[in-house]
Amino acid sequence: MEDESEEIVERVVQEWDTDRLRREYRELAELAGSLAHEIKNPLSVIRLHMEMLQEDFGRETSPTSRRALQKVAIVNRQCVRLENLLKDFMRLASINALELRPSDLNQQVSEVLDFFETQCSQQKIEVVRYLDPELPRMMMDKPALQAALMNLVKNAIEAMPEEGQLVARTRTTRLGIALDLIDTGVGMNDTTMLKMFSAFFSTKDGGSGLGLPTAKRIIEAHRGVINVQSTVGRGTQFTLEFPTPKRVRFNQET
Repeated sequence: MEDESEEIVERVVQEWDTDRLRREYRELAELAGSLAHEIKNPLSVIRLHMEMLQEDFGRETSPTSRRALQKVAIVNRQCVRLENLLKDFMRLASINALELRPSDLNQQVSEVLDFFETQCSQQKIEVVRYLDPELPRMMMDKPALQAALMNLVKNAIEAMPEEGQLVARTRTTRLGIALDLIDTGVGMNDTTMLKMFSAFFSTKDGGSGLGLPTAKRIIEAHRGVINVQSTVGRGTQFTLEFPTPKRVRFNQET
């Protein structure tokens, strides 16, 4: 009886610590989001005035004006980069506020692939869809999950600058459903594989390094997991696994 009481006390303490950590994290995320918002406003003003200076110096032809125009262009590019970084950061900070509803993963995947259809055609990328028509619905926040899928597909396309193939496959698993995104791109080495989900790590010029960490956080907020397999020179496979509501799984089994 004493051991059982100790277990109950320990479980209550653990739950209390978890709730406290969640509250502290939520407060920190809100603070970070507010700070990013406060930075974004003056940054937008700076960018606006840089564009105005660009127009003013664009009318001049002297060597001094041309040098000034080059410097203004540099500042303007950095403002754009910081604005994109802040946008990604604010998305990362707001992940906890998801509204999960039963939805169709196939539909989300199709919408994302349709969005990139023109770009894939221009880059001679063949898009192959194996979407299971019997796939159960899952609990999702549509805008958030779509943002994660957009980022993963965008990364796959950028890994194939000179043609290739992108396969999107949905399937059922023992505990729910899965999505495989397979590209025939450049692949990743071990260093990139280890750091790819670390905030601010990027192998792209001007990349924020928040795209993949944000995608991972969104997937985990859906109680999902993301796994990666990659071989340099051969390509990469992202596998996203999600649980389905118990009632949906039961209906499927019967």
